[in-house]
Amino acid sequence: MSDNNNLLIEKRNSEINLRPRFSIDIQENSEKLLQRIMNHLKSDDCVYKNRVVDGHVFIDIPENKSHFWSPQLHFEVVKVDEKSSIIKGLFGPKPQVWTLFMFVHFVVATMFLGFGVMAYVRYRLDESLIFPIAMLVALPLIWVLLYFLGKIGKDTGKNQMKELHDFLINIINN
Repeated sequence: MSDNNNLLIEKRNSEINLRPRFSIDIQENSEKLLQRIMNHLKSDDCVYKNRVVDGHVFIDIPENKSHFWSPQLHFEVVKVDEKSSIIKGLFGPKPQVWTLFMFVHFVVATMFLGFGVMAYVRYRLDESLIFPIAMLVALPLIWVLLYFLGKIGKDTGKNQMKELHDFLINIINN
């Protein structure tokens, strides 16, 4: 499969996408392709941490190069017909980082709703609105800050993301 003409990489990425996705069309049986990928990942020269679960492949940066913002490559091989398949992939943070990030977003959203209710109640009771209004202004700023932190994290892991992508392309081409 050394012919690069068999690869078609669709770029489905935008500036606000923190978890870039990709799709690769391959003229090879999905079972054979997945088996070839698994054999390469199990070989002694593979330095990447990996696991395969029900056709889903997860590849992580080696422990000695890994940092908080290191990406993880997750892809699956999808059967199109007997002679072709599609690799649908996703680059994202490690699951622990993503869970923490979503939890903080949930807390900020819940606090925003709570301070919205507090502002309404204080308004109806003719009490001071300074604190709830200040929080209703500060919490969206925190959301924006979280977005930029995620963007900084993505940019920090961009070289490792390219490394993982090149590793996958190398497996496919062999």
